[in-house]
Amino acid sequence: MILNIAAYHFTAIDDPEALATELRARAEAGELRGTVLVAEEGINLFLAGVESAIRIFLDQLRADPRFSDLVVKESRSQAQPFARLKVKRKREIIAFRREGTAPLERRAPAVAPDVLARWIAQGHDDDGRRLVLLDTRNREEVGYGTFANALTLPIDNFTDLPEALTPHRTALADATVVSFCTGGIRCEKAALWLQADGMDNVLQLDGGILGYFEQVGGFGYEGRCFVFDERVALDPELKPLADRVAVA
Repeated sequence: MILNIAAYHFTAIDDPEALATELRARAEAGELRGTVLVAEEGINLFLAGVESAIRIFLDQLRADPRFSDLVVKESRSQAQPFARLKVKRKREIIAFRREGTAPLERRAPAVAPDVLARWIAQGHDDDGRRLVLLDTRNREEVGYGTFANALTLPIDNFTDLPEALTPHRTALADATVVSFCTGGIRCEKAALWLQADGMDNVLQLDGGILGYFEQVGGFGYEGRCFVFDERVALDPELKPLADRVAVA
């Protein structure tokens, strides 16, 4: 079995080039494959390999005080889902192109997966406000699955989200809006930006869809979750379709 990990962490990186070089060497030593993005605002990674090598990589990374509280989402697959290792220095670890959206000093309020599941079952938050789930992913990702009755937007890039959401802003004013994405990184930026732009009723789903699947399962979710590797999409049990067919 291959252990797959997805993680991101916002923290100030003084020398992204040096960190990228260091992480590449560690990943190559463990024969890991996947993608590692490094920017001045932090890191974003999707890696896969044998479990012992993944654990060593994570132990080394968390030994750095900047990443000591790194949160990682795990899943397993029968085969290696990445063709090669790519380590890149980027301007942002997820492109949004708006100033002040990296949560280096604060993050937008978050809702835990079990709380969101309760709100979905109730149809409202704990204060009785109606619930709106806002999908911040693009239309291709949404096509594989999303939360039932979620507000989805006809976007191809994350950078298009603010403009696409504009026509809905007035209608959302009386709701508790929970933004969500694959693993949480887009919500970190989107929710922070939207709150600064006057939407103080926006929360983010902590850990994204993958974190929800891991902690709650598929309650309220329809379909699968698109992922950025050869597995294509995972079901609420965090299994790719190919693995389920093989088991069946």
